[in-house]
Amino acid sequence: MRETAEELDALQSLLDASLSRSTAHLRSIVAESTITARQLTRVLTGMCTLAVSTVTAKGEPRVSAVDGHFLHGKWHFGTAPTAAKARHLAARPAVSAAHLRGEDLGVFTHGAVEVLNPRDGEPAADWPELLAYFKDFYGEDGFDWDNDVVYYRLHPHWMTVYAPDVAKLLPS
Repeated sequence: MRETAEELDALQSLLDASLSRSTAHLRSIVAESTITARQLTRVLTGMCTLAVSTVTAKGEPRVSAVDGHFLHGKWHFGTAPTAAKARHLAARPAVSAAHLRGEDLGVFTHGAVEVLNPRDGEPAADWPELLAYFKDFYGEDGFDWDNDVVYYRLHPHWMTVYAPDVAKLLPS
């Protein structure tokens, strides 16, 4: 868990507000089967496969899988700068993402992405810390970190979690 107390508070506020703004149908499914921000950060460790949805210039949805890392209460993911999703995100940064583990866990997020390591601009202030994490996870030589991969942070405006049995998810 890498989250500060402030980040946990912000994540909990987001989870609470998102659920309260959800439809009655979704609340009837999730309200009694959700977990806290603190529990969520204990569950979402390491790499979590994310289904990320972007939109083409014609407004057509596209979904693909990425390696998601939940750090500081937000999803982080990368792709090749030449990938279709990189083009979509450069033009339209709105994203929906889902992480599913069978019927045990569903984390659903809507928001907009920030490029962490732009080729033609200043990197995010915390990019050195994040880059160190990614190099530790994938290996120092996992990528040409300056040219082969662009990383994003998903700033959520809505997030909800379905987890009917948190004990099955938490590490012992």
